[in-house]
Amino acid sequence: MSEEKRSWLQRLKAGLSRSSSRLAEGIGTIFTRRRLDDASLEELEELLIATDMSLGMASEVTGTLRRTRFNQEVTTDEVKAAIAAEVARLLEPVAKPLRIDSSLKPHVVLVVGVNGSGKTTTIAKLAKQYRDEGLGVVLAAGDTFRAAAVEQLRIWGERTGATVVTRPQGADAAGLAYDALADAKASGADVLLIDTAGRLHNKADLMAELQKIVRVIKKLDPAAPHSVLLVLDATTGQNAHAQAETFRDMIGVTGIVMTKLDGTARGGVLVSLAEKYGIPVHAIGVGESAEDLRPFEAEAFAKSLVGLSA
Repeated sequence: MSEEKRSWLQRLKAGLSRSSSRLAEGIGTIFTRRRLDDASLEELEELLIATDMSLGMASEVTGTLRRTRFNQEVTTDEVKAAIAAEVARLLEPVAKPLRIDSSLKPHVVLVVGVNGSGKTTTIAKLAKQYRDEGLGVVLAAGDTFRAAAVEQLRIWGERTGATVVTRPQGADAAGLAYDALADAKASGADVLLIDTAGRLHNKADLMAELQKIVRVIKKLDPAAPHSVLLVLDATTGQNAHAQAETFRDMIGVTGIVMTKLDGTARGGVLVSLAEKYGIPVHAIGVGESAEDLRPFEAEAFAKSLVGLSA
């Protein structure tokens, strides 16, 4: 295993430590020197639900243990392994890295999510990763009402050598997206990342703005956007479900990036999201640096979530 791969797995495990320690403590409390009986299975099911995994997921895990180990003594590691196997099985179908199609020139990625979810930071990290791969990147600072978001992208553009298209505060986001796509096409860029506003308190306005952006960029490229990336903040727990549903219905979502998994004990929410919506999970973030946003791998996540070595 390469040093880079090992260090990422170590960061992933450390990033998920709040979630895994909560699970591990609960499992240890339930299964210390104890047979697998109805009461312990019920407690385990409640623990899994409390860590934001779905009822279906919790039932699957306890059902598997009931069939295979009922009335036997089990170790905490055996229980963790059973949970990890079930989590990995559920997540494997949605673990799909975002592939940039080099033939599109540019591959247009519309990035959506509520304010505070980490949209702009995620775009900055993706820009760095794509630039490191030698791709030409254009960033559209489409959250025109938040000066901080525009400035953040401008700084990252300077750092990475990505082109940043901005407009004055409050300018029309759709017009900016159109200009950014025109620039990206003219320069032969590989990727266009479009930041957007995320003010969910007025869904009608937000929906109208997002739909206008899509409508306008289709004038230049009828197939665009090629990807619609929903950025979700893991610390919001079950609120992530409402956001996934809202944005899926509003604009259509082709993939999810889950951020701030290092700041929460609710990492299980990714499992329940996958089970409920089946939307591909492209990447997860477990820290501040660009290296802490990585393609999502089901088995590594599952083992880290329960505190087992990946």
